[in-house]
Amino acid sequence: MSPTVFRSKGYRFYFFSREEKRMHVHASASKGEAKFWIEPEIALAVNSGLTKRDVNNILEIIREKKYEIINGWKEHFKS
Repeated sequence: MSPTVFRSKGYRFYFFSREEKRMHVHASASKGEAKFWIEPEIALAVNSGLTKRDVNNILEIIREKKYEIINGWKEHFKS
């Protein structure tokens, strides 16, 4: 199961239900996807096919919506 947290500017932000416990979010677009750490700081973990511009756009969105992602994580994983 991969619940969508939100969509923004053509990207889908979501969690994988059975993955590691360190807080992170996945983002996808038509050309690829990436995983971003949320804590201890926002950072790119893995990129598969996204351009540098996409990654930078996604990082900006994550910074703007950090607390929405954290709240979504806590709700989904009940932590």
